Amino acid sequence: MVDKPKVGDIFMHDFIFTDEQIYSYANISGDSNPIHFSEEYAEMTIFRRCIVHGYFSISIFSKVYGTLLYPDGHILISQTAKYIKPIFTGVDYTAVFTTKQLFQDKNRVLYLNEIIEKTTGELKITGEAILMNKKFYKW
Repeated sequence: MVDKPKVGDIFMHDFIFTDEQIYSYANISGDSNPIHFSEEYAEMTIFRRCIVHGYFSISIFSKVYGTLLYPDGHILISQTAKYIKPIFTGVDYTAVFTTKQLFQDKNRVLYLNEIIEKTTGELKITGEAILMNKKFYKW
């Protein structure tokens, strides 16, 4: 992407989480809660199956900002997340990034970040992020 962002721009990225990624994240983060690994445990919860770690699920936003959407010079200033429905491994998702507001004097953009399950269209996670990029966010 080379054009400067405009309010209303949308960028989408399809992805899927794997069990191997969950184990790696747990090893790095130290979060070994059985809700992420034990099917027997998970069956007794409201989710009925293992769920992806909350912070790991929103790491897809970091991947896109750091490698796909204006990655050269991108600096994350702030990020929020609201977990509406659980994220599971082996499910197809789409991360949707919508440009909400431009802060031209500070080379910053406010994005709406969403994770949507592809087959159902259900919104799973929503939030916002402010990113700075002195190379591409010049108007």
